[in-house]
Amino acid sequence: MLLDWFHRCARDYPWRRTRDPYAILVSEVMLQQTRLAVVLGKGYYQRFMDAFPTVTALAQAEEQGLLRVWEGLGYYRRARMLQSTAIAVCERHHGRFPTEENELLALPGIGPYTAAALRSFAFDLPSPLVDGNVMRVLSRLYDDVTPIDTSSGIRLCWLRADHMLDREHPRLFNSALMELGQRICKVGVPHCLDCPVSSFCRSHQPENLPVKVKRMAITDVVERAVWVLKNADQLLLHRESGNRRNGLWRLPQRSEDVTRSREILLEMNYGITRYRVRLLVYEGSEIKPEEGDEWIGLADLESYPMAAPYRKALRSLMDCSR
Repeated sequence: MLLDWFHRCARDYPWRRTRDPYAILVSEVMLQQTRLAVVLGKGYYQRFMDAFPTVTALAQAEEQGLLRVWEGLGYYRRARMLQSTAIAVCERHHGRFPTEENELLALPGIGPYTAAALRSFAFDLPSPLVDGNVMRVLSRLYDDVTPIDTSSGIRLCWLRADHMLDREHPRLFNSALMELGQRICKVGVPHCLDCPVSSFCRSHQPENLPVKVKRMAITDVVERAVWVLKNADQLLLHRESGNRRNGLWRLPQRSEDVTRSREILLEMNYGITRYRVRLLVYEGSEIKPEEGDEWIGLADLESYPMAAPYRKALRSLMDCSR
C-alpha cells in the first residue's frame, strides 16, 4: 500500500533522480538542519552541485569558496565536515564511496543515519532509516507515548524501522516512509483520510504524538556591531573564529561602553539555535581595528563568506549609503 501510494504521489527531488552517493550525501547533510523548502526553494542544493559537481571537486575546494557557496544555510561546520568526508573518500577509497556500513562509519562526518541513507538511497541496500518524520509516523502507527528524544525512544524507533523495512525495495520504502511523514502524517493534525496505511494505525489521537520531554529554552542576546568606512571604498570587517562561524566574516563587534553614545544605523532581529538575537549596528567613525579585523574593499565584499544575518545587514547598509 505504501509503495503503491509512493509510486503515484512521490515528489520529484533532484537527489531522487540519481544513485550518485556524493550527490545524495550533499542533500542529506543540507537537510539535517535546514528545511526542504529552503534547500530546494532557494536553490542551495543546485548551486552547491554546480560549484562542486564531484567528490573530487569538493575535496580540492578552497575554504573561502566553499563557505561562500554554503552561505545562507547556516551551521557552517556541516560544510567543513562534508569536505572532510570528500577528502577521506578520495584518499582512502580512490574517490568511490564504500558500501559497507563499517567503512562508511569510519569516514569523518558519517554517523548511523547518514550511513544508512547512503546504503539505502545510493546502493539500494537494506538499511533502516529514521529521521524526525519517520519517528512521528512510527509513534502514531504504534500509538506509542515513549518520548522520541530519549535513548529508549530512539532505539525503539530504529528497531521498528528495521522490522518494517521492505528488504527487496529499501530505497523506495525508506523514501516513501519519509515522504509519508512530510506530507500526510504531518506535525500537528495529520491528514488521516489520505493516509495509505491508516488501516494499520493504532492511534486515536495522532495529533498528540509523538511525545517529547525536552524543551529548548530561548536566550535573548544583543550583538553590537560597528560600521566603519575608510576612504569611502574600504569597510572594516572581522574574520570569525571558534567552532560555529570559523572563517566567516562579519561587521566588527564592540562593547556597550564603546557604542553607547553612537548613532544606531540599523536594528534587526534573527534567531539561531536557542538564541534570539537583537543586532544593532552603530556608526563607527574613528574606531580602530582590533585583532581579527581587516579592511576589505567594497568591490570585493560579495566574495567574502558571511552568516546570513550579517549579509542582510551589510546589503541594507550599503543600499542606504549609496
